[in-house]
Order: sequence, then C-alpha cells, then structure tokens
Amino acid sequence: EGARIAKSLSFHMGEGCMIIVMAGDVKVDNARFKATFGFKAKMLTADEALAMTGHAVGGVCPFALPEGVKVYLDESLRRFKTVFPACGSSNSAIELTIPELEKYSNFVEWIDVCKI
Repeated sequence: EGARIAKSLSFHMGEGCMIIVMAGDVKVDNARFKATFGFKAKMLTADEALAMTGHAVGGVCPFALPEGVKVYLDESLRRFKTVFPACGSSNSAIELTIPELEKYSNFVEWIDVCKI
C-alpha cells in the first residue's frame, strides 16, 4: 500500500534543514506549513539534500542524520500501525511501528502540514 511508504522530504530551515516524514499519499499544504513554521516551504535541491542530510533524494530517511537536522512527523502517518521509511538508499526500506518511528527518528514533534 503506497500510502504506508513514509516519505521523508527535506526543507530549508534557517541555515540548516529539516525532514518532514509523511504518508506516501499526501502532499505538503503550503498554507499549513507556513502557519506551523512561520516561513514558506522550500525543498532542498538534490545536491543540497545529499550535502545536508547525508542521503540522496529517494533514500532520505529520518535516521542517521547529521547533528542539527530536525525531524518532524506528520499526522498523516498516525492512521497506520506500521509504515515503511527509506533506509538511506532508493531501494531500501524498513517496516516500523509508529512508536518505533518516533524512537529511532528522534523527532521534534508531531505536526499537521499535509493534505491528500
């Protein structure tokens, strides 16, 4: 089920970046993003994602990130018992429960910035 693929999208955040993990069937709602963070959503380029997260686009994951990269979990994930985030490459994923995802991602907080 594609919705259970936990997309990890990377965005600019000041001088650094953040990762938002969301369900595979949703998109970022720009108005909700701005209301939550106070600035406009701007995704990292492929080169920036690799340099700032250590992972190439398609394999960006919420684990093993450089210090200072903040991880947020979107509410769209809560409807599932387990999800499949990438594990650092475009052809790898791991099945995790939501509590496991919380634990291993060292997330900052749950947010609601997506729409179907």
